[in-house]
Amino acid sequence: MGMKARCQCSKVQFTTSADKPLALYACHCTECRHQSSSAFGITAVFPYFELPESTSDLVGSYTRITLKGRHMECLFCKNCGARILHRFRDAMPSPGEQPKPTSTTNVKGGCLEGLDQEMMKSIVHIWTKHAIIKIPEGVQHWEEAPPFANPLERPPNQ
Repeated sequence: MGMKARCQCSKVQFTTSADKPLALYACHCTECRHQSSSAFGITAVFPYFELPESTSDLVGSYTRITLKGRHMECLFCKNCGARILHRFRDAMPSPGEQPKPTSTTNVKGGCLEGLDQEMMKSIVHIWTKHAIIKIPEGVQHWEEAPPFANPLERPPNQ
């Protein structure tokens, strides 16, 4: 079924590949702060999916290098400018190929219509060494990237 998602102006609408995220991250790196124009960016990780073909003319792409040196493809609405999702180029399937079982699509949290307080209880704070706000006590957090950021690549019991 998936979660409904949209950009700010609603021109780009889509449904995720699962009913809830595999993981939620609040990233405090300077790039996510700039992108979100806030103290951190929220990312919801889902099994890999593509946006509907009907949105292809409405979506722009920006690629940047992450702090770990990976190429991150960032998709945004050309009309309102809202970031919609991002994914890593090295984990994306080539045209005509099936995605790897561990491939993910990372949706920006603000796009998800069903994101709620209960889901947010599991959010993991990452790149906290760049944080400009206090990280709440008792939450899972990492100074940089967690060892297994992609939940589909985690060993059992991690």
